[in-house]
Amino acid sequence: MKISDTLELLLLAALWGGSFLFMRIAAPVLGPVWLIEFRVLLAGLILLPILMRLDLLQEIRRNLIPIVVVGWMNSAIPFLLLAFASVSLPAGFTSILNATVPLFGTIIASVWLKEKLTTTRMIGFVLGFIGVVILVGWKAVVATPTFFMAVLAGLCAALMYAISAPYIKQNLTGVPSLVITTGSQLSAAFLLLPMLPFTIPQQIPSIAVVVSVIALALLSTVFAYFLYFRLIQNIGSTKALTVAYLIPLFAMLWGAIVLQETVTMTMILGCGLVLLGTAIANMTKSFTFK
Repeated sequence: MKISDTLELLLLAALWGGSFLFMRIAAPVLGPVWLIEFRVLLAGLILLPILMRLDLLQEIRRNLIPIVVVGWMNSAIPFLLLAFASVSLPAGFTSILNATVPLFGTIIASVWLKEKLTTTRMIGFVLGFIGVVILVGWKAVVATPTFFMAVLAGLCAALMYAISAPYIKQNLTGVPSLVITTGSQLSAAFLLLPMLPFTIPQQIPSIAVVVSVIALALLSTVFAYFLYFRLIQNIGSTKALTVAYLIPLFAMLWGAIVLQETVTMTMILGCGLVLLGTAIANMTKSFTFK
């Protein structure tokens, strides 16, 4: 993997690491549906004039069906599920659920895209996931129906990400990242529209909530998905999905910098395993398609 791809992977993890913080702040106030509608609609409307100015609107028309599928499968549904989980679960616990994406993705890509699966890569994935669990810490939780629903939502979101990555690789290779990002966010916003009248927020959002929504749309959606779709096309879907292992690392970093949270030796050990596992999973040769 090129140095530029590695840097983009780290930057993407940093952007998505912040998304859990933003969702944790805004989801309890706005509710999952309205939060995600604001996120994807704002992102799409910001990108649309740029797309039109670059005369790329026809690219959406040419690839309308796969872009709509990606919008629903890679944005609307998993965003909504993670926002739902964020209302009930600690951000760290949710990030563990999100870190199952590469494990799901490895199995799906090997079956769907016939990507070669090596022992070395599997070792990297397992080490990375162990590192995530150590990094976040496994705290006792109360096993209630709400808890199990939130966990199921988080796992389903991870599965949706894992399914959509090879779909993007197979159906949208060569399509500019800006086109995929814009079209997918607008189609996601369209999907969520019918749910809005039934989920109206009961509170007036504070400045912190408004800032979180804007940051979620601009940083964790517009810029992040531009990088993500580029990485899928440049390094393959399975390698791009390893970003999920790095996200908790940056979530911890933002907590230490912004909220002055304590960094422990356990966290450092977890970070080391995450980085080692990600490096091992990505150091192998390019995928072989049968």
